[in-house]
Amino acid sequence: MFLGRVVGTVWATKKEESLQGLKFQIVKKVDDKLRLKSDFAIAVDAVGAGAGELVLCASGSSARLTSTTHNKPVDTVIMAIVDQAEFTEV
Repeated sequence: MFLGRVVGTVWATKKEESLQGLKFQIVKKVDDKLRLKSDFAIAVDAVGAGAGELVLCASGSSARLTSTTHNKPVDTVIMAIVDQAEFTEV
């Protein structure tokens, strides 16, 4: 899993049939200060996240375990909109 921020949307009118109706978001990963990193992922949005929102994503085979993405060719899914993230310095 990783924390990221929604920075854009991908539109694809022609796609694999099982992906019809899914929303694709561009998610940039964030560091422990919630600053944007350079790497990003294209994620299926399972929760209705909007631009600028902090989100929790699952990737790999775990991305295909939500009710929205079950058995679909998906590598990353937005599975939560984060209200707050607190990092504890040790």
